[in-house]
Amino acid sequence: MVPSFLKLYHHMPYPLRCLAASSRGYYLQRWRYGRQTEGWIAQALAREQWSAAQWQTWQSEKLTRLLHRAATKVPYYRAQWQDRRQNGDRSSWELLENWPILTKEVLRQQPKMFVAEDCNTNKMFHEHTSGTTGKPLHLWWSKETVQAWYALFELRIRQWYGVSRHDRWAILGGQLVAPVKQKRPPFWVWNAGLKQLYLSSYHLTEQNIPAYIEALKRYRVTYLLGYSSAMYRVAQIVLELELDAPQMVVAIANAEPLYDYQRETISQAFHCPVRETYGMAEIVTAASECETGNLHLWPEVGVTEVLADKGDISISEGNTGRLICTSLLNQDMPLIRYEIGDRGALSTMTETCSCGRTLPHLQQVEGRMDDVIVTPDGRYIGRLDPIFKADLPIKEAQIIQERLDCLRLLIVPTMNYVTPDDDAYIASLVQERVGDMQVIIETTDHIPRTANGKFQAVISHLPKTEKYDRQTT
Repeated sequence: MVPSFLKLYHHMPYPLRCLAASSRGYYLQRWRYGRQTEGWIAQALAREQWSAAQWQTWQSEKLTRLLHRAATKVPYYRAQWQDRRQNGDRSSWELLENWPILTKEVLRQQPKMFVAEDCNTNKMFHEHTSGTTGKPLHLWWSKETVQAWYALFELRIRQWYGVSRHDRWAILGGQLVAPVKQKRPPFWVWNAGLKQLYLSSYHLTEQNIPAYIEALKRYRVTYLLGYSSAMYRVAQIVLELELDAPQMVVAIANAEPLYDYQRETISQAFHCPVRETYGMAEIVTAASECETGNLHLWPEVGVTEVLADKGDISISEGNTGRLICTSLLNQDMPLIRYEIGDRGALSTMTETCSCGRTLPHLQQVEGRMDDVIVTPDGRYIGRLDPIFKADLPIKEAQIIQERLDCLRLLIVPTMNYVTPDDDAYIASLVQERVGDMQVIIETTDHIPRTANGKFQAVISHLPKTEKYDRQTT
């Protein structure tokens, strides 16, 4: 939500909040589902039995069309190839390995240059997100791309787990659906358009969780989806207080890594299996966990390469390296050899998984390893990246918890950054979510990476006794 509307929304009585959320939900439903949805689901289901050779042929045909379209219709890539030709480069654009690596920073600097010239962005779905780096990122999808994506989502995230978009569900995400200073329920909003109970992930205290459980019962929720850390926190308190939580069909983890101890606790609390998913707003790759515990890639979404940490050298299957992805689903804003910022490994597709599907495996993913913020009143906040989804004058941001009552924000500003006005505004956005905590803003030219080159969006310096227990039992 934009800040002005968010303030108005927070002053609305609960029924009007639900009406606003439902209006947005019906709008999204029209974008996401159409006459072709069931047909696309059936086709994708049939492809799950394909051989490796069939997948290779199918992806190769899609990739050939995409590379030609990008080199001739997409301004950024067309200019790139024209420059290469003028400099005597005669390499073929038909070969993926001849394309350079695309970084997030280049995409952020000129996002519309990646939209094909025969597309009108005013008639496309506009998505903006910060991912895990705190930098705003703008994306455009045609209606066909949106509906093709959600057909895959319906099959491989919902139907695989025995639910559908027609079921009532709850999400624990990063939207500020209730003011953080609110002390009494409801800490949620009902979206009738999507049959979705959106639960605040900013009010997860021992005192509030019983109300969350009653809301799940009252709205007859059948499955959960959300941040692993948020679902884990709810499950912890359910077990500690011996609350009578309703049985879910499944709990689906997204946007964060899912650890074994979290999976076990969530499963115990809600008496259901817990499944992991992997993906990003750029929809260049995606994966979901089958019932036997394997994380299967969705080959329709994109081509996934694994390259060495130094030099753009391809790594054999089973070895860990940088994940480089090329979109196949979104041919109107194609991202070619896009470095998503995670490291991982692919497994061979020589045998059918015991689930019966021949989809390739994403063997492991190293990424999204953010810490959790602990507030003085006992709330656990797993992700604060929605703060940076607005068009703020920053290149990058990192949140560091120095003390239980103090956060430090490292910000790499743009030339448009105004101090102290922007300092105060960003601090207010953080305090809306964490409550009465000191927020210190520091500008810097660069935010350090970890030893293996990864960006950490949130770092906690709290003693172990003040953090939630991350150990398996």
